[in-house]
Amino acid sequence: MNGQNAVREFTAQMSVRDGRWRLYVALLNTTERWPDYRFGRTVPTFTDRTDALSVLGFEPVPGAEWEWSEDSEAPDDSASPVVLIAAIRVCSWLGVSV
Repeated sequence: MNGQNAVREFTAQMSVRDGRWRLYVALLNTTERWPDYRFGRTVPTFTDRTDALSVLGFEPVPGAEWEWSEDSEAPDDSASPVVLIAAIRVCSWLGVSV
């Protein structure tokens, strides 16, 4: 690594609560505050998500794609509303190792 910090990868996730979308970067195994970006009530487009990541100082890892999964607000209740969660691998565009 020639004395340089290795750029670490993180997972950015996006979910909706109370009708508003939120994107955040999970900085696991750090003491750093997780950066987040809040959208309005419309589902953010691919460009909206990429722009928000840029504002937070991150970019998708080359070749990474958004993956969508489904959860429920109350896991033990099959009638519970569905929660959509999107995730993508990202790294700092500043080359910073967090």
